[in-house]
Amino acid sequence: MHYFLTEEQQMIQELTAQIAREKIRPVRAELDTNEQFPWEIMKILSQADLFGLYIPEEYGGMGGGIFENCLAIEKLGEACIGIATSFAASGLGAYPILLFGGDELKQKYLPQIASGKRLAAFGLTEPGAGSDVSGIQTTAVKDGDHYIINGSKQWITNGGESEIYSILAITDRAKGPRGASFFVVEKGDPGFSFGKKEKKLGIRASATRELIFQDCRIPADRLIGREGMGFIIAMKTFDKSRPGIAALGVGLAQGALDIAVEYARKRVQFGKPIISFQAIQHKLADMAVKTEASRALVYSVARYMDSEPHDVSKVAAMSKVFAGDVAMEVATNAVQVLGGYGYMQDYPVEKMMRDAKILQIYEGTNEIQRNIIGQELNKEYSRLKESFL
Repeated sequence: MHYFLTEEQQMIQELTAQIAREKIRPVRAELDTNEQFPWEIMKILSQADLFGLYIPEEYGGMGGGIFENCLAIEKLGEACIGIATSFAASGLGAYPILLFGGDELKQKYLPQIASGKRLAAFGLTEPGAGSDVSGIQTTAVKDGDHYIINGSKQWITNGGESEIYSILAITDRAKGPRGASFFVVEKGDPGFSFGKKEKKLGIRASATRELIFQDCRIPADRLIGREGMGFIIAMKTFDKSRPGIAALGVGLAQGALDIAVEYARKRVQFGKPIISFQAIQHKLADMAVKTEASRALVYSVARYMDSEPHDVSKVAAMSKVFAGDVAMEVATNAVQVLGGYGYMQDYPVEKMMRDAKILQIYEGTNEIQRNIIGQELNKEYSRLKESFL
């Protein structure tokens, strides 16, 4: 379909598609097997100025929005969402600074992130707390012109590879959700270390590690926003980042669909290509319909969010839950179309099926997304009912 992209947006698509085709596809299987972080690809993306797509020009970025970022993430995701996640996760780490950081904090960190010279990461999840932010145990105690952080973060994407971390910690437990705050912690800060690299079902090119804080001392000016804003910063950050996760799903679904169609056209059974069989045609048709519907929703949500409406939590969650579920379904069906070959590592759909599962889990499980959508619907209809009274 024609989505009426500007000339600049088309260039973003073409550039990222070229990188995916020429640089990512030849190495995706090797990086997955060796569980190797894609530093060479990150350097290529940095040289192409893609890390700054959503960052304002005054901080060294391209001045684009969520939509431009989603276009890039989608095309990278067609080849490998493990590599694309490594790219997208830097944006997740940058958003708290971009949305709530003071000008000095922005001037210090955003140009480094926009250039791709230093990756960012986002630290919220803990062994006993993820979607339930009230369970956060990591603390930050003010000590003169410093904060001392103690605790740990679990399953952090880009953990150990990134140099800039946006970290949620409790500054006043008595205030409940209003007692959490965000800080910038740098790799190399005293008392900041990393746990083992996790071994995962999928997205194995993406690094996932525990972050460990033992009397980690950081300057007080690394507080993002004000004390007590942590919960708000986390929710606003996820609103901005979830369409990017959805774009990964669109990319993966399109990549799996392309492979399935190509295979079905070449695979001959009973004297003719299996794409001539109605059972295969219908399966591919359903895959195509849902992939395009997913893309239409993600593009619409991203453009809507770039218009800076007041409340976007519902539509951000919708894009993430739908695209994630579609990616899982399409990847699974691609394996089915390829049959025995699809189950083998010789074809990338086996990897795509393993990779797709994470889209229903990270940055808020799809069950949590449905909770958010339901809660927002309840609020909307409550307001609607009141307007008729």
